[in-house]
Amino acid sequence: MAKIHELAEVLANQISAGEVIERPASVVKELVENALDAHSRQIDVHVSEAGLKTIQVIDDGDGIAADDVLNAFKRHATSKIHNRKDLFKVHSLGFRGEALPSIASVADVILETSAGLVGQRVHLRGGQVVDQKVSTVRKGTTVTVKDLFFNTPARLKYVKSPATELANISDIVNRLALSHPEVAFSLAHNGHLLFKTAGNGHLQQTIAGVYGVNNAKKMLAVRAENLDFKLHGFISLPELTRSSRRYITVLINGRYIKNFQLNKAIIAGYGSKLMVGRFPVVVLAIDMDPLLVDVNVHPAKQEVRLSKESELGDFIQQTIYQRIAQENLIPDANENLHSRRQVEKADQLQMALNKASAAAATSAVSQIAETAADTTASEPITNFSNQTSLAAWDTKYQNEQVGAPFGAAQAATVDFSQARTKKERFPQLDYIGQLHGTYLLAQGSTGLYIVDQHAAQERVNYEYYRQKIGDVSADQQNLLVPLVLDYPASDAIILREKQALLQQLGLNLAPFGQNSFVLRSHPAWFKAGQEEATVREMIDYILNDQKITVAKFREKTAIMMSCKRAIKANHHLDQQQAKALLKRLPECENPFNCPHGRPVLVHFTNQDLEKMFRRIQESHTSLRGEMG
Repeated sequence: MAKIHELAEVLANQISAGEVIERPASVVKELVENALDAHSRQIDVHVSEAGLKTIQVIDDGDGIAADDVLNAFKRHATSKIHNRKDLFKVHSLGFRGEALPSIASVADVILETSAGLVGQRVHLRGGQVVDQKVSTVRKGTTVTVKDLFFNTPARLKYVKSPATELANISDIVNRLALSHPEVAFSLAHNGHLLFKTAGNGHLQQTIAGVYGVNNAKKMLAVRAENLDFKLHGFISLPELTRSSRRYITVLINGRYIKNFQLNKAIIAGYGSKLMVGRFPVVVLAIDMDPLLVDVNVHPAKQEVRLSKESELGDFIQQTIYQRIAQENLIPDANENLHSRRQVEKADQLQMALNKASAAAATSAVSQIAETAADTTASEPITNFSNQTSLAAWDTKYQNEQVGAPFGAAQAATVDFSQARTKKERFPQLDYIGQLHGTYLLAQGSTGLYIVDQHAAQERVNYEYYRQKIGDVSADQQNLLVPLVLDYPASDAIILREKQALLQQLGLNLAPFGQNSFVLRSHPAWFKAGQEEATVREMIDYILNDQKITVAKFREKTAIMMSCKRAIKANHHLDQQQAKALLKRLPECENPFNCPHGRPVLVHFTNQDLEKMFRRIQESHTSLRGEMG
């Protein structure tokens, strides 16, 4: 008896759906892309219960002819390509013929469409046709998807919270709206409008509809072309940044794609004008010959192969660099004094510190330091991974009750013997002077110490703020002018869900319009003049990591505040200030590293100094022996 057999069509479609339809946002993406391919000028998306109950996409496009309605639900049935040559010059967003049959195989689907005077209505459930009849509908197509994954319950286990799924839907619609500013988009959830675009073809207005008017005003138009590529779009001024790359949108021939190398080229175009760890808001559209793009890499079609990826990256970097340079915003920083090899060594050091225990990390530091070209005379004193302090932080505070005194939880876990040991292994430092307003010079019994004053202050501040931030009290500073914070709908959804978490840190965001929030007061420990930057960075933590714990949130905020309040480079300290800093440093739980893991001080031993000045030499006897 034959063991090999052809799978049933419904089962084959369900298998295909595993790749194409991962979550409700995947359904929205596929249906909206079909609407765009049908030359729609207006597309309305309505979802309920984050798409798990209902997804409806309404367009005013070409519609589907009556004879093709059922064919549209057959696997690999498409009107986009006809032969092998078409596959290598795809102009449409969809072409594989997998979306509709995949959706219909795992949901209840009703499609109403008209390409002329008479339309069709077809109802499928689990891939089987339930009903088909003539319908009088306007030109265009309406697809209603209900009970997603009703016959594949295992898939429901991987669906995230409603807020997360709705945020993913909003993000997909945002990207599609940015890629087609000539189309009017709207997105509504449970009857409430989340965002809407004008569809007048002006990209900057579409950006305003997605990211807010104030952010759109801080965008610069870019446009360039060469023999292979045409670029156009908007890039943010260096003052408008985010803490992740999620706000970079790259479009190739109208298709939103994910490409690390192109994102890297965009960031490189800003040069030294971006702060470390900050990323711009960018919408960059690239037009190129379809023959140079292979979109048939993955069913989701967001990953593509580019024939001239490196050339395109260089072109993007040069274009952005030249456009930013016209603004004369920030002078270029000096070239790095360290070679690429030294940077790689630093990366290896950081990896060692993150992965190894304290003892193993110290060994790794020694091995790497031995190979450094220009650091043979110095070595960082004992380094400790910041993971240790983070683990201790979570252990201490992950179970604390909301509103409980933060200091009490800390006092209950203090180990005085351990603290004593840590203080004893830190050297007694006598202040000598300051170098270039950046480094403090001090001497100890074993040699010379160079202290990075910024890193030292960061460490001192961090151990202060990690207690201060946890001590949530009623002490609030009212703002003379309330802060209005605009976010795209995908972010606003998450912030509404996470308001309780923000309140635990004293941030009471009140709804202010469709996707905006207003802040009228802030915790008293905020640094004057940096209120908005501090709030936005705290909010970014939640947007980037929706599973963040209260303890981890406080850890990140403490690190941020410690950096903002630390002494900067080229700030000259008087003798009293310098001595006070050196006195407070040994009192820290970990005085050896700043919260980011960088060394606070390096040590030149007495022997190192003697070697540098050639005070340690071969004996005259041995030299005479060699000469004789």
